[in-house]
Amino acid sequence: MIESVSHYPSVHMRHRAAPLLRERDEYLTHLLEKGLEPARVRCAAAFLVHIVNLLALDSLREVEEHEIEEASKRWVDYRSPQRRKTGVGAGATPKNFVRIAKAWLNFHGCLALPSTSAPDFDLLIEDFRETLTFRRGLSSATVLSYTKRTQDFLRWASSSHSELELISMDDVDRFLLSKRAKGWQLATIATQCQALRTFFGYAEERGWCRPGMIRGIVSPRVPKYTDVPKGPSWTQVRQLIRPASGSSPQGLRARAMLLLYSIYALRSSEVSGLRLEDFDWRNETFTVRRAKRGGIQQFPIQYEVGEAILDYLKRGRPRCSCRYLFLSMRLPYGPIGPAGMWGIVAKRLREMDVDCEHVGPHSLRHACATRLLKKGSSLKEIAEYLGHQDTRSVGIYAKYDKRSLHKVAAFSLGGIR
Repeated sequence: MIESVSHYPSVHMRHRAAPLLRERDEYLTHLLEKGLEPARVRCAAAFLVHIVNLLALDSLREVEEHEIEEASKRWVDYRSPQRRKTGVGAGATPKNFVRIAKAWLNFHGCLALPSTSAPDFDLLIEDFRETLTFRRGLSSATVLSYTKRTQDFLRWASSSHSELELISMDDVDRFLLSKRAKGWQLATIATQCQALRTFFGYAEERGWCRPGMIRGIVSPRVPKYTDVPKGPSWTQVRQLIRPASGSSPQGLRARAMLLLYSIYALRSSEVSGLRLEDFDWRNETFTVRRAKRGGIQQFPIQYEVGEAILDYLKRGRPRCSCRYLFLSMRLPYGPIGPAGMWGIVAKRLREMDVDCEHVGPHSLRHACATRLLKKGSSLKEIAEYLGHQDTRSVGIYAKYDKRSLHKVAAFSLGGIR
C-alpha cells in the first residue's frame, strides 16, 4: 500500500521492515478510502512505524492510554538512522503521535477505554441528545453545547459515582468551583449551569436522579452591561474585511464569510448551513435557515457580498459533490465547523488588538446591530433583521451608543398624552 503514497524505495523498505505490516496497511488503506490526501496518509505511515517500535508491538494487544502517552515522550528524544533531526517538523509533535496511535489502535479494537468512561452515562447523554433534537426542537448548536457540557460534568463525576442518582448538589458545586479556579469566566459558568439544569430537569422527569437538583443549580449573576463593547466598531469591521481580500482559497473564503457575518448579522451556524441552492442569482436573493426557533428568512444579495461569494466559488472553493457553500480546505471536503469559523474571526480581531467582549463571529453580529441602530433603525426593525421574535433581545445594542439610546427613549415615549 505504501507504494501508492510514496515513490521512495527507502520509505518502502522501512515500512515493510516494521512489525504488523498487514495491520498498518489496512489502516492506511482505510484513510485513503476516506479521502485523505496522500501526504497525510504518508505522514501517518511514518508515525505508525515509530508507534509499533516504541510500544514494542510484535502482535496486536490491548494498549492503555498511559502507555501511548509514555511512548510519545520517548519519541521526542528518539533517534535512529531514519530520524536524525533534532528539530520537529510540521505535524511531527507528541500530540499527533498520541492521536494517530489511538486512532490506529481503535480501528483494530485494541485501545483500552479508561475506567472512568462511564458507559451508562454515555447512554443517558445519547437519550438526552435525541430529546433535545426531536422532541424539543432545539438548534443543532444548542444541542451540541448542552450535550458536550453535560458529558464533561458526568465524566468528571464518574470518578466518584457510578450511578446518576448518587450525584448530589455538592458534586455540582465542586465541579463548578474547580472550573472557576481554572479560569472559567462567569458567563461560561452560567452557560454550564443552564446546560446542567436542562439535563437534570429531563433526568428528573425520567426518574433518573435525585428530585430538586434543578432548583439547586443557580447561575452566577453576570453583568448584562459592561464598559467593554460586545463587538468591534464599524470602522474596525471594515479594516477586518480588507486584509481578508487575498487571492488564496483561504483568503477568498474568509472574505465571503466575514461579509455575511458583518452585513447580514448571521450566526456562525447559519453561515455554515448555507447551501449552493440557497442562492438565487437570477433574482439576486439568498435564503437563511434561522438557527433559533427555526424559520426561513430571505435577503437581497448585496453587491459586495455577491462578488466575494462568486470569487470564492470560482477560485477558492474545492471542486466536490458536497452542496454546502463553505467547505474545509482538506480532504475529505465537508462544511467548515464552528471552531474553524471562530478562528477565522478571532485571529484577525486579535491581530488588530480590538478590545471587545466577543472575538468570534458573534462579535460581528453585535457590530451590525449597533450599526443599524446608529443609522436610525428602530429596535423592531433590527429584531426582524436579526431573526429575533421581539425587541427585548436587541435592546442591549443601544447601551453602546448613548445618542442612539436617547433616540430609542424618545421613540418609545412618542404619542403618550
